[in-house]
Amino acid sequence: MEPALARGWSKANAQSRAEHLLTRLNIPQRLWQLAPGTFSGGEQQRVNIARGFMVDWPVMLLDEPTASLDDSNRQVVLELMNEAKAAGAALIGIFHDRAAREAVADRHFDMTPAPVAQEEYAHAR
Repeated sequence: MEPALARGWSKANAQSRAEHLLTRLNIPQRLWQLAPGTFSGGEQQRVNIARGFMVDWPVMLLDEPTASLDDSNRQVVLELMNEAKAAGAALIGIFHDRAAREAVADRHFDMTPAPVAQEEYAHAR
């Protein structure tokens, strides 16, 4: 709830949004009151995703947001990204997962290094 509370949301509204996101990301209600350090790695990742989507940000930087997620949670995160875009957010992400990238990207910049020609390599030395 912290990002919403820091922006002046009421506790009730912040809690409602947090519960909605945690439910959507398949975090069992029995875990909601526990310290995040007690969660599994996947649960911690999904809590962090919920935190990131808690409020509407004008720009979001995403580093492999669907990595290590099962298909069900991966789909939820893709939906959250598309909802953020529809609300006007600019998303900048690093994706190694082509299908995830294609599900959300309007533009794609391939950052794969170009192979260096043997002549260029020899000359550079």
